[in-house]
Amino acid sequence: MSDLTVSTDLLRPVTPAPNANSDRMRATAESFEASFLSEMLKPMFQGLSTDGPFGGGDAEQTWRSFMIDAMAKQTVKAGGVGLADTVMAEMIKMQEQRA
Repeated sequence: MSDLTVSTDLLRPVTPAPNANSDRMRATAESFEASFLSEMLKPMFQGLSTDGPFGGGDAEQTWRSFMIDAMAKQTVKAGGVGLADTVMAEMIKMQEQRA
């Protein structure tokens, strides 16, 4: 086995410096996470029948993508899966490298 070391900087959470861009970065990161989750949720609903007593018929099938997007946004609003935090940390690192 090889000796593998990990920098403690990788284990420390990155907190954004308070500035005018941090709110915009958070919104962008959360929007990205919602888009990602929406794409991951789509296959779960493909092939589901909209017929039967509890199905929504053609209307359900037509509006399903909007429902999936709303579910993804609500998931992010409830805390998400942590992707927004990672994206925001990378955005902060990119800004720091430019400065």
